[in-house]
Amino acid sequence: MADEIELIHGSEGLAVIGNPSAVERFLNSVGLLPFSRELPLDRLGSALDTGSKIAEAASNIAENAGRYVRLTKESAEQVKEFGLMPTKTKGISHAMLGDPGSISKWIQIEDGPASLLMNPAILSGAAGVMAQLARQQEAQELKQLLVAIDGKLDDVRRRQRDEVLAKMDRVSFVIEEAMAIREHGGDRETAWDKVKTEVGTIAEIQADALRALEALADKANDQSGVGALARATQDIEAEVGVWLAVLARCFQLQNEYAVLELDHVFDTAPASLDGHRIGLDAALQQRRSKIVLKTGHLMTRLDQAGGVARENVVLHARAARKVINSINTVSDSIDDFHMPFAIESDREALTSTRWRDAVRDPQQLRNAAAEAGPKVAVGVLGIGTLVVGAVLKNGDSKGSSGGDA
Repeated sequence: MADEIELIHGSEGLAVIGNPSAVERFLNSVGLLPFSRELPLDRLGSALDTGSKIAEAASNIAENAGRYVRLTKESAEQVKEFGLMPTKTKGISHAMLGDPGSISKWIQIEDGPASLLMNPAILSGAAGVMAQLARQQEAQELKQLLVAIDGKLDDVRRRQRDEVLAKMDRVSFVIEEAMAIREHGGDRETAWDKVKTEVGTIAEIQADALRALEALADKANDQSGVGALARATQDIEAEVGVWLAVLARCFQLQNEYAVLELDHVFDTAPASLDGHRIGLDAALQQRRSKIVLKTGHLMTRLDQAGGVARENVVLHARAARKVINSINTVSDSIDDFHMPFAIESDREALTSTRWRDAVRDPQQLRNAAAEAGPKVAVGVLGIGTLVVGAVLKNGDSKGSSGGDA
């Protein structure tokens, strides 16, 4: 066998460890090399307790290189074909692959003497480092999202967001300082001491932002009439960016806090690393579930409002279009917010009903007549031709019907 590599698969990512050239060739063969980043194998030694064969393990580590890839839904399916098997380390699967050179596809081989699984503590450490890299990458994607959101906010909304985030300035400063210490090889315990009491403030702001999204959902539900819905959905469109930005900042800081927390466990309680990593992952999934619940509830309410608008186009064509456009914009913003969390949307954008189609729809005409009463007369002239005469003093219906007909 020309080369061997080891695959270690966690909840969100894949580590590839082996000869540097073999690792690069494998990732390139499956199209993941551009999305990979270095896996710092030197960190794995800190996961060993005093009873381990440190010198032997250190030698094994020094001979290898590692790269990490945070997997998407599609790439996670792709790696299943390599026969990853569960290990004694909870949530971690493993495989050894070889490149025979004579065929184009990597094949599975039996664990060899160079396997990192010879030392379970090394595997546990690798899982811990992978968890840190996943949190760092998510934090980076959230920073990029914040830049994109900031570009869409007007000055008033930007000030509104900043007033909320001002409560987290202290937290932001100390976490940024601690991460800088870590990145420059400083003392990790000193970095941890700086941040360990700050997590409550992040959670408080995050809870406030989630309640704000709930209030926006209620706002969409409390309106009567398409004109009122148009004003409400436009307000929601303007507001939602503020609270998505606040949530993104909270999640970014929570990810960086988790990286520092895992450093602390690496250094002080390596035997507890697996349990701590799994607990952090469970907490992350709970926070993501809350996001999906709140944003999903908001979109459900907005889609219901969109349904009302689509059913009342005859008298409110222009307002109905505003409702649909605002709802689709909010949906796009939420989809962008979900992307760093690998949350995919199956929602289809709403489409507007044209006025000329609405006046040929008997239900639309009945809705218009029910709203306007005796002020609207609907008649049928000729075969299949519907004419609507409106004498309402309604600027929306008057202007829209002429523009859409």
